[in-house]
Amino acid sequence: MPNSGSDLRKMANTAHTRTRSLISAVCIFSLIAVILGAGSAIAAPVAGYKVVATYPHSTESYTEGFFYLDGLFYEGTGLKGHSAVMAIQPQTGKTIQQLDLPPQYFGEGIVNWGSNLYEWTWQSHICFVYDRFSLRPVKQFTYTGEGWGMTRTAKEIITSDGTATLRFRDPGTFKETRHIVVKEGAKTINRLNELEYIKGEIYANIWHEDRIARISPQDGHVIGWIDLSGLLPESQKINEESVLNGIAYDAQHDRIFVTGKQWPTIFEIKIVNPPSENIATR
Repeated sequence: MPNSGSDLRKMANTAHTRTRSLISAVCIFSLIAVILGAGSAIAAPVAGYKVVATYPHSTESYTEGFFYLDGLFYEGTGLKGHSAVMAIQPQTGKTIQQLDLPPQYFGEGIVNWGSNLYEWTWQSHICFVYDRFSLRPVKQFTYTGEGWGMTRTAKEIITSDGTATLRFRDPGTFKETRHIVVKEGAKTINRLNELEYIKGEIYANIWHEDRIARISPQDGHVIGWIDLSGLLPESQKINEESVLNGIAYDAQHDRIFVTGKQWPTIFEIKIVNPPSENIATR
């Protein structure tokens, strides 16, 4: 006949071992959840700026698109009846070429592609394509949704529509090939506006915010922020819509330019750390 006391001790030891194993497993899973949760809550690093040069900018230009190429600023402006695309001499601010859009169109982002220049519109679903050297219309594309910012990689055009989604498009058809959703950890970053592609990253203005997001084109995560607070004094802004909007990059000389809607100045900046070192004067 089995020893009942011995059997009970074995059963108790087995239950105790199973309980300890279960507790250990729960602790491990809880630790993993905490680590993952903490990772999703970590904020992207914030950098500041130093102004190294300034250039004149027309306070009549409601900036929606902006890039630098071959020694010139190219700018696309908005507002119905005032929308245009222009080529501008940086040092003087003189417009050397300009094409006005018909008054029913609200111009938005612009980008160069080969010998052409693309300019799309806010809610008209039309992207105009011009010869960049003469601004002669070449063709046009249609698309769904709103048009906001635009930039490019070596192979694709990247567009924003005021949401957290960035769309990659075939330059030959303007059709979407893929898209990413921009997030900082678990937080979705909405109101993405004017764009620039710099050293393999997407730089994006956030509408009505004095900061630029540096975004991974692979998965949309925010790599870092550039805090541009204090760049233009409030007294120099036309109204509450005179917000930061416009990023251009001179790849040959590694120069970054920023401006805003109806701002009097284009700023050439250097990125510095930490943001407390922001210097808004030369």
